[in-house]
Amino acid sequence: MANYQLEIYTRPTCSDCQDLKKFLEKHRIPHKQYDLTKQPEKEKELKSRTGARVVPGIVFSQSSILGLRKTRKSMTGFEMNKEEIKRLLEVG
Repeated sequence: MANYQLEIYTRPTCSDCQDLKKFLEKHRIPHKQYDLTKQPEKEKELKSRTGARVVPGIVFSQSSILGLRKTRKSMTGFEMNKEEIKRLLEVG
């Protein structure tokens, strides 16, 4: 997914969140991370972008020509979406 920005919404008590962060680190995938325990105001944003308050929330965005951020793909949960995430990030 060329020219994307990856944002993840997590909580420290979520094991799926920790697995996602390890995966992104292992593959050196740049991303923005929002810890909802430290940034509770981001919870509304998570719900509007993924349709749920469930973590991890994963959002792939692209910037338009005018610089506006456009959500291309969003999902909830790492383990159940792992293969699609790999495909989108083009990692093995």
